[in-house]
Amino acid sequence: MKERIKSLVLAALVVASLVQSYFLIYRLPGGGDSIVTSETNYVKTENMGQERNIEELIFPDQMIIHLGEDKHTVFYPGNTFYQLIYSRLQGRAFDDFQRRSVQSVNWDQIRKENPGFELSFKAGIPVALLQRVIRLGTDSLFQGETINRISIYTSKNETKAHALFFSAKGDVVYEATQADLTVQDVQQHVDFGTNWTPYTLMDGGYYIPAEALETIDADVPTGQFTVEQMQRSLFFDPSMTRNIREKDGSEIYTDSKRSLQVKQEQRWISYTDPAAPPAGQIDPAKDALSAVDFVNQHGGWKGRSRMMLETADSKTQLEFQQYYGSYPIMDSMQFRFGTISMEMQQETVSSYERSLEYLNEGAETKKSVKLPGGDKLKALIKKVAGENRQVVDVYPAYRPSSIEDGLKLIPVWVIRFGNGEETTVS
Repeated sequence: MKERIKSLVLAALVVASLVQSYFLIYRLPGGGDSIVTSETNYVKTENMGQERNIEELIFPDQMIIHLGEDKHTVFYPGNTFYQLIYSRLQGRAFDDFQRRSVQSVNWDQIRKENPGFELSFKAGIPVALLQRVIRLGTDSLFQGETINRISIYTSKNETKAHALFFSAKGDVVYEATQADLTVQDVQQHVDFGTNWTPYTLMDGGYYIPAEALETIDADVPTGQFTVEQMQRSLFFDPSMTRNIREKDGSEIYTDSKRSLQVKQEQRWISYTDPAAPPAGQIDPAKDALSAVDFVNQHGGWKGRSRMMLETADSKTQLEFQQYYGSYPIMDSMQFRFGTISMEMQQETVSSYERSLEYLNEGAETKKSVKLPGGDKLKALIKKVAGENRQVVDVYPAYRPSSIEDGLKLIPVWVIRFGNGEETTVS
């Protein structure tokens, strides 16, 4: 009997020991979760922003309508007529391109005298990407181009519309001799601008409104991604990163290969991966697609953004500029917000910069304001340009400033000079 009791007690002690060992090895004190993980059980990155297709990021920064008799107007992204014309154009086909020198025609005369419209793409979009939003035929010479302007117009006594694609290099233009557009189509699009704000074509090739431009001033609440979210998103194993505090107050997180610099006062991050692939031929279209995929997986998008890109030194530099309503939000060294900047090499990200702060649209406070036009705007342009600086573009934008729990978006005119510098007036 005693031996049987001893056996039962011993069995109970063994079971108790096994239970205790289980909690000691697999559980945190107090019944927490398991602290044993497999090598492949990494923390899954949460969805921070929305995903975007590259087609959503390619659109003209402005659409100029030529009414004839040197009368013009301008539509900006988000405008109803802009959306209507652009969506119709995306359904048309353009093919059989003929190449010629840009000096072969007086384009200023065409703008002034012929009804039509222009789509501006600033620095330009590679044809391989433009084909994703507009139906363009394949042509060996045309395929390798970057297009910064599309001009569609009609001429007197002609039954066919002209469709021209301007190279960003500034030396050649391609005419689509087969364009799925009639003279009546073009005239209908031109008629949309008949009762819109009139614009004046200036000597530098830019346009300004003949009267004040109606717009809004907005106080927009914001949210903010955390540094921990960005760490989990950008590093394969965030637990292996170490933290370095810089003298300027910024912090650097690194895993000895990649680094993430966080500027808390500006709520801005800079991620770099110096492990660049060997030098090779640049393909900006492939780089752009890879860049969009990277953003989709590492932070995502908040609001609407437009893509701009340039190639230099075997790299593709991309900037995704955020819009509020019809106008872009300006990013400056004094106040970092509104852009995602990237540098790509052989479809690999070498640098990635963005704001941790984002707009919570839908809960903002708005008020109607006017941006100066006509002679008042001309005087402001002349004042900042002086006698020697060439003005190449003037466009409306928002300048952000910090307020309690959000950002104030202030409408301004941006003046861009021939050397690429920009300044604002209002």
